[in-house]
Amino acid sequence: MMRKSANIILLLLAVVFCYGLQISKPHYGDLIGPIPARGKLGDTVVGRAFEVHAEKIEFARKLKVDQFGQQKVLTTGGVWAVVTVAFAARAESTVVSVASWQGPTGLTYDQTERLSFMNGLLPVAVDPGLPRKARLIFEVRPDQANNATLLISEKLVAALDSQAEISLGPVTITADGLPGGTVDTLDMAEPL
Repeated sequence: MMRKSANIILLLLAVVFCYGLQISKPHYGDLIGPIPARGKLGDTVVGRAFEVHAEKIEFARKLKVDQFGQQKVLTTGGVWAVVTVAFAARAESTVVSVASWQGPTGLTYDQTERLSFMNGLLPVAVDPGLPRKARLIFEVRPDQANNATLLISEKLVAALDSQAEISLGPVTITADGLPGGTVDTLDMAEPL
């Protein structure tokens, strides 16, 4: 009887120990996830293969674009967030491929694919000594503009590689629910 009780107690201890291992940090995803290189708007954030400098953010209700010689006006159910950035390669040529907008509640928006015909969007190839400007364009809910974070990496899965995490700072929300400084139409034909 004593032996049976001891085995049950050992089994229960093993179950509790295994459960503790399962819920404790770090998780496997944390171990192989991206390595953050953090900064804020206006800083140059240095990653393993590239540097990025987020210069400015613009918000608009509509975007005016040229598509194959015709002007189009694109609308969205939220607001367009356009971030102008400058990329530079560090030691060798690289391609920066992925950008996401992470709102204050954790909602993440990938760069829009509706403008894939435009030049100056990701993916962007950069060579050492030849910095290059680009626009990162997102369709976001207006309530996700304040204290957002811009996430930029070379690959879709940035496992064990650097990922630029740029804090975009506070944005005032106006009485109509839009970010402060939102323009009605932003012309994308204007130079970077």
